[in-house]
Amino acid sequence: MALFAPLDCRHHFFLPVGQGHTLYVEESGNPDGIPVVVLHGGPGGGCSPFLRRFFDPQRFRIILYDQRGAGKSLPLASTDHNSTDRLCQDLETLREHLGLSRWMLFGGSWGSTLALAYGKAFPGRVTAMVLRGVFLCRPRDLDWLYGEQGAARLFPEAWQALLAHCPPGPGTVLERYHRALIGEQARDYARPWCNWESTLALMNLAAPGAAEDGELCMARQEAHYFIHGGFLDRPLLDGCEALTMPVEIIHGSRDYVCPPEQAWALHRVLPNSRLQWVDNGGHSSADPAIAEALVAAVARIATGLRS
Repeated sequence: MALFAPLDCRHHFFLPVGQGHTLYVEESGNPDGIPVVVLHGGPGGGCSPFLRRFFDPQRFRIILYDQRGAGKSLPLASTDHNSTDRLCQDLETLREHLGLSRWMLFGGSWGSTLALAYGKAFPGRVTAMVLRGVFLCRPRDLDWLYGEQGAARLFPEAWQALLAHCPPGPGTVLERYHRALIGEQARDYARPWCNWESTLALMNLAAPGAAEDGELCMARQEAHYFIHGGFLDRPLLDGCEALTMPVEIIHGSRDYVCPPEQAWALHRVLPNSRLQWVDNGGHSSADPAIAEALVAAVARIATGLRS
């Protein structure tokens, strides 16, 4: 199934959520349609107009927003009062502001992490989920990303490039980048950080230079969340067996950011989940095969939901 045509934003606004944070929110599609909120990746990735194209605009009320410190939300790249439980509460604030009793969640990568955390905290508010590139944020998953025995063994040249730009000082790669990404030279370190992830996602790399705002948000917030284990008070899979809403899981067989075992582990504990492997699919939602699978998964979910 093909992506839907590019869709303009119908309405946008800024929503204060406390602790000095204000979220950027936009709506598209049918205001009386099935409400779906899109949870972007990262943390810190921000939303893109591309993410509207997975939904039939005649059937869905499409809600995109930038999480704390990401995209157009304010303050830019802020990690103050920025944790998973606060992101979950922000979703509740947004839902209540929009006057919705329940909504569907659509999340990829870190967005899948947040969707599961929110679903466990507020299960009665979730009608269904579509999850892509599942990220469980376990210690082993972080070791895969930033340890010498993980993805570094598949992409040795890119790993050496990350190490070549690694900030000086004691500690692991993650610890050293975390310190630098909250310092005055943060933009110098954000681009190498993001290029490492782009390598694993099979995406084009940015040329050497100072990071732009989007890269700064992504790098700073990823390091902030990952150094704290995603701010999860218990393993993400714990309690997922109680989530009975329909869940579609889409995962690429060549996802080097989030190895496929994570999707399999989640599928095994979710009682009403469907897992679709995408042969040769990567991590990005822009991967044509992944995008096609996501459109089909959203359509399947929609058949069981009322607008």
